[in-house]
Amino acid sequence: MRFNAPTKIAWYIAVILGILGILGTITDIPLVSEYSFWFVVAGWLLLAIATVAKGL
Repeated sequence: MRFNAPTKIAWYIAVILGILGILGTITDIPLVSEYSFWFVVAGWLLLAIATVAKGL
């Protein structure tokens, strides 16, 4: 299996999801706070998929 670097847009979206998840844990943000764990999971999954898939 060959790994590729994720595209910039995939990386930025994953970082934004991760930051939202962390901020949702620390502070009370409506809609984000109740799903903060899943925001972080979605960011990690996006990075994992973008690393394995070519051109994503």
